[in-house]
Amino acid sequence: MAETTNDPKGGEESLPRDETGWRERLGPDRYHVLREKGTDPPFTGEYTHPGRRGVFRCAACGNELFVSDMQFDSGSGWPSFTAPAAEDAVVEAPDHSSGARRVEVMCIRCGSHLGHVFEDGPDPTGLRYCINSSALDLDEK
Repeated sequence: MAETTNDPKGGEESLPRDETGWRERLGPDRYHVLREKGTDPPFTGEYTHPGRRGVFRCAACGNELFVSDMQFDSGSGWPSFTAPAAEDAVVEAPDHSSGARRVEVMCIRCGSHLGHVFEDGPDPTGLRYCINSSALDLDEK
């Protein structure tokens, strides 16, 4: 089994220290999206359309990322949110990998790729956090 490290936010859960550990933890599809910055095919994800209630957590580490109250149907083919659950839930960074200027969204706890944020969302933020379904687990409350 791969080495793990203590949870950086002080929790009891350990996170893998290397990519072998992440592969074992996530499986091939989730590993591709979360650790290799892949993308789910549009309109194929479990959470593409709003309606289910609860907290969306990082599929890699369980960090609380988004709440269902902030989800909307953008028509883009991916789950979309107007804001993260908390200001410190995600980290953003410039992404020029596709030739376009985008902003990547990553989990602040484990650094996993979640998707991108765009400035074409609805009020109140005007933002659209376009997130891969396979990067999320829904904790229905």
